[in-house]
Amino acid sequence: MIYDIRHVTTYSYESPVSFARCSLRLEPKSGDGQQLISHKVEIKPVPAERTLRTDFFGIRTESIVIDAAHRVLRIDARSRVDVARVVPPREMTSPSWEQVREAAFASNGLAASFPVGFLFASPLVPIVQPVTEYAAGSFTAGGGIFAAAVNLMQRIKRDFVYDTRATEISTPLRDVFEKRRGVCQDFAHIMIAGLRGLGLPAAYVSGYLRTTPPPGRPRLQGADATHAWVSVWCGADLGWLDFDPTNDLVIGNDHVVLAVGRDYTDVSPVDGVIVGSRKQKLAVAVDVIPVE
Repeated sequence: MIYDIRHVTTYSYESPVSFARCSLRLEPKSGDGQQLISHKVEIKPVPAERTLRTDFFGIRTESIVIDAAHRVLRIDARSRVDVARVVPPREMTSPSWEQVREAAFASNGLAASFPVGFLFASPLVPIVQPVTEYAAGSFTAGGGIFAAAVNLMQRIKRDFVYDTRATEISTPLRDVFEKRRGVCQDFAHIMIAGLRGLGLPAAYVSGYLRTTPPPGRPRLQGADATHAWVSVWCGADLGWLDFDPTNDLVIGNDHVVLAVGRDYTDVSPVDGVIVGSRKQKLAVAVDVIPVE
């Protein structure tokens, strides 16, 4: 499936901003079942500087500097991506999670594709004992890691309420767990924290989800918007496999990967600093359109 994706981010400021420096992570990645065909970003006002780099996680990051006074910053990213994945069956046989844990800690590679970098706490994903205990309910002795991850994903979907007003990105993970409410970023962080607490490598994935529900059925939460899910290392043979706890889905051709990191801080689509005062408003609009 080929998709045209448009991701528009607009900041509106109450008073003029004299300077802005931003990092943009808006270029969908190639690999693991998808291929980037084209990508461009239009920015208004026009930046004085634009530089590209690839970070440790393989994320193509554009740094921009705007030195002209402005009250609106508009970042319009357009990409075309070809997605062709084979979705693993939920009953797929896999190594036991204990074997995967041992292999992960025995791994001596330090590149981003290796599991060791995703075993430990990160800025937004601390190891929290109640979350570890919650996750342990899905990981019985000798059980396959894939089936256990599916079960944990299903329980998060069942036990947590999708509520856009319940949290902010700064809400501590412990508070999200106690409330049992949040959005896709929260559900991904909870699943990652539980897995890492058990000694299993788990990564945060940002991207897009496009769905076309059957007649009379509701649209999946996160559809045609920025979305987040979890990638779990399932051993050397199976590698990294992705799970969407917000919608109880093993990812397929409706998911488009933007970036992969330890948590949201590594993959935020737009962040930076400004010189200005007073309030600001943020609006994000995403269209994911299949190319016929």
